[in-house]
Amino acid sequence: MAETLGKRKQREGVVVSDKMNKTVVVAVESLVPHPMYGRRIRRTKRYKAHDEENQCRVGDRVRIEETRPLSKDKNWRVVAILGHQQD
Repeated sequence: MAETLGKRKQREGVVVSDKMNKTVVVAVESLVPHPMYGRRIRRTKRYKAHDEENQCRVGDRVRIEETRPLSKDKNWRVVAILGHQQD
C-alpha cells in the first residue's frame, strides 16, 4: 500500500465548455468492452476541472489530475494544456 501513496489519477481529454470562471468541463473518452458481445465501444465521461488562470478554451486537449474536493462536483485540476485548437 505504501507504493500507491502520492499517486494521483490522471486523464487526458478535450475541453467542451469554458463558460464558468476558473472551471472547465473536460470530456474523457475510453474504450470499454461490451458486456455481452465483447466489441469495444466508446464511452465519454465529463469531469469539471479547476483552471486557475482561465487559459483553457473549447477544443483544447488537456491533462487533468485528481485533487481534493474544490467544490460540490469539482475534484480535478488542469495540469497541462497538450494542444490548442486551431482557428
